[in-house]
Amino acid sequence: MTNQTIRIVARIIALPNKVEELKAVLLELIEPSRYEAGAIEYKLLQNQDEPTDFTFVEEWTSHEALNTHLDSPHFQAVAAKLEGLVSAAPDIRYYHLLA
Repeated sequence: MTNQTIRIVARIIALPNKVEELKAVLLELIEPSRYEAGAIEYKLLQNQDEPTDFTFVEEWTSHEALNTHLDSPHFQAVAAKLEGLVSAAPDIRYYHLLA
C-alpha cells in the first residue's frame, strides 16, 4: 500500500471538575474539522465508565492534510483553551491500517 491514509487516536483526560467545560471546547473542533480538505473521518468519543476520558478518532488522506489541520485557526483556538481543563498533555498516536 503506497497511498495509505493516516489514522489518529488522540486521548484527552479532563480534570474531574472540568468535564462539561472540556467537552464543550472539544466539540468546537468537530464541524470545521470534518469539512477540511483531506479529512476522511473525525469523531469524538467519551468513555462511558470514565467520563473524564475523551478520545478523537481521525483519518486523514496524508500527513500534509493532518499538518494543515493542526495549523488551522479552529484547532489552534481549541488548543489554547486546554490549559486548566486537562489533567495531562493529550496522548496522540499515529497509525496505519494493517487489515
